[in-house]
Formats: sequence, C-alpha cells, structure tokens
Amino acid sequence: MSTRSLKGRVAVIGVGETRYYKHGQSPDAEFKLALQAILAACKDAGMDPRRIDGFASYSDDRSDATRLATALGLPRLRSATMQWGGGGGGCCAAVANAAAAVATGQADCVVAFRSLAQGQFGRFGQTGGIATVAGEKSYLMPYGVLSPPQRFAMRVRRYMHEHGIRQEALRAIALASYHHAQANPRAVMHGKPLDAERYDASRWIAEPFHLFDCCMENDGAAAVVLVDAERARDFAQKPVYLLGAAAGSDFRFGASAHNSPAYASANFGTVAPDLYRMAGITPKDVGVVQSYENFTGGVLMALVEHGLFSPEEANEFLTLENLVAPSGRLPLNTSGGNLAECYMHGFELILEAVRQVRGTSTSQAARSDVALVVGGPMVSPVSNLLLGSEDVL
Repeated sequence: MSTRSLKGRVAVIGVGETRYYKHGQSPDAEFKLALQAILAACKDAGMDPRRIDGFASYSDDRSDATRLATALGLPRLRSATMQWGGGGGGCCAAVANAAAAVATGQADCVVAFRSLAQGQFGRFGQTGGIATVAGEKSYLMPYGVLSPPQRFAMRVRRYMHEHGIRQEALRAIALASYHHAQANPRAVMHGKPLDAERYDASRWIAEPFHLFDCCMENDGAAAVVLVDAERARDFAQKPVYLLGAAAGSDFRFGASAHNSPAYASANFGTVAPDLYRMAGITPKDVGVVQSYENFTGGVLMALVEHGLFSPEEANEFLTLENLVAPSGRLPLNTSGGNLAECYMHGFELILEAVRQVRGTSTSQAARSDVALVVGGPMVSPVSNLLLGSEDVL
C-alpha cells in the first residue's frame, strides 16, 4: 500500500447529530447545536470528549475550533481545518482533512462536523450579497439568474437534452429519498410520503426541477469522530474505515458565464477516478450510495460520472425499484438525503454511510460493505468518500 494514501489508516468510531428542524425553527443557537452533535458522537463512540484534539469543517462553518475546544474543556487543540467552497461541496473533504490530520500525526482524535441555525444567521439559500457583484454573478444576475436552482437547471437541462433523459429519471431519485425517509424517524419528512402523482403535480421551480427535486433548508448539526485505525477497535462501535477520498474540480469548471468545456457535468470527471484509485476498488464494488441532492439532476450526473451506469442507461436504471433498500440494484440516500431527511449541507449523508457499513441503517442495503458518499454535484470544489468495513481493506 502506498504511504500516500488514506486507505485503511483512519476509522470513524462515532457519529452524532441533533434533532433536525425546518430552517429558522431551532430553539438553540448554532454553536450549541454543534456542541450537541459532537457530544452525541463521543457518546456513540463511548469516548470522553476531552480526547478530541482536532476539528474539521467546511462551508465557512461559524462554530470555530478554538471556541469549541474551550467549551468542551479540551486539554489542547492540535488541528483545525476549514475546506474552501460553499454549500455541500466540501462535506466529504472535511472528513478527508480530518483523516489526513490523524494519518500524519498532526492529531490523534479529530471531529468533522457541520452546524447550521438559519433563524440566527439568515437563510443560507436566499439570494444575498448583491449590492456589488463579481465573477459568475456579474454575468448572470443582470439577466435575472439569481438563485441556485436557476443556475443549475441549465446544466441539467443541457445534459438531459444531450442524452435523451426523461423527467421520470429525476422523479425516481426524489421518490427514493422520500421512500427511505418514511422508515427514518429522524427525517424531517418522516410521515410525509411522496408519490409520482404528487411529484408531477408539484409546481415548477426552474425546469426541469419541480418542488420535490430541490433540497430542503434546515437547522441542526452533525458530527463524526475519527481516530487512527490501529486504535479503532478500542471504542464502543464497529469501526468504519476510510477507503478513499478525493476533492477538486475539472478543467476550467469555474469559467465565467457558464462557459466551462464540460458544461453539462456534476464536476466529478477527474475527482471520481482519483477516489477509486486511492481505494483500489471499482464502481462494481459499491453497494450503496449517499449522494448530495442540491437538485436531483446533479445526482443523475454524479452517479454517471462515478461509473455506476452510463448516460444511455439512465432512463432504465433510475427507477424507484432500483434505488430502494434492501434489494434495489443501487440503494440511494437511504436515510432520506437532503430532500427528505435533512439538509445539513450533506453531512448527514456521511453519518448514514457509516450506519450502512455498521449495519444499523433504518433502510439497510443488502450490500453495504462499501458505501459511496458524493458531495456537492455541480459546485466547485466537489468531494467524495468511500467508506468500508474491515473485510474490504
């Protein structure tokens, strides 16, 4: 095994989260939510929180490491990393950065997390910062392209046109997330099922996105605890090992005026091969996927770019039957995902991947020794993870 690899060197030993709320409805401040999730992850691991000596996050999380260390009474803080990029593109990279700190001896026990209280700081998804604009916004806002669904709808519509992909493929992704949420009492949409008729009747947000193609906005926090693989068996839970991690962007993906060479793309063209190369596995080894849904069309493109099926197979592959646990060809977003469990900028997907490998998901996949997590399709940078059991090391 190359020394320039994280494969098998670090394990997740604990996961924790708060209750998830509709945006603006959390009774607790964002910092308190972060502490609650971290303490829950330590409890899950059977670990004294004072063993933590590092933190990693992304999307400019406001719960900074020094303040967390002070509140938790940590003897010392050795590592604090923040992944560049907004939204959920860095959700997997935050875990990779935490793992890198452990693997290189910069820290012994690192927590990766995300916290969000939009009642306290305002809606993340609301258009803002438009008094002066630069970069991409300066090309789009004068023409009324203000919001993420407008921007990303154009990429997805182009992809659907090029490959003859029908609306039903996007619908299947949404239905799968809502289907799994009905088995998950943590999910915000638990008890609120979705069927094809309701999806089809829902209003357009920006074609080809119906209401149910778009992620929720939520308050809450989620966290994972990582340690060196050699110590992982000393804790309460079955270790879940990092097989591979990658982050980055394709050639000129951020070209102004939506003019990147691979325009109809989720931006995993170079990132996905790096992931499989580190893990030493192929797409056929993946048993279950947790894919960030900013919008269902990004999931479609990301699954193709991770080699799970070809664009020409999308209409046949993306059916509800193929995407649900336990026996679908590729169970997808088995906790409900961003659409139906919670939009914690994708970090809740990492917790669900851990549960799948442990065998404790509320919608357990038949094949769960290798779980893929996809972070932030269509943004830049994006990131991804492969998590697995000891049997696949």
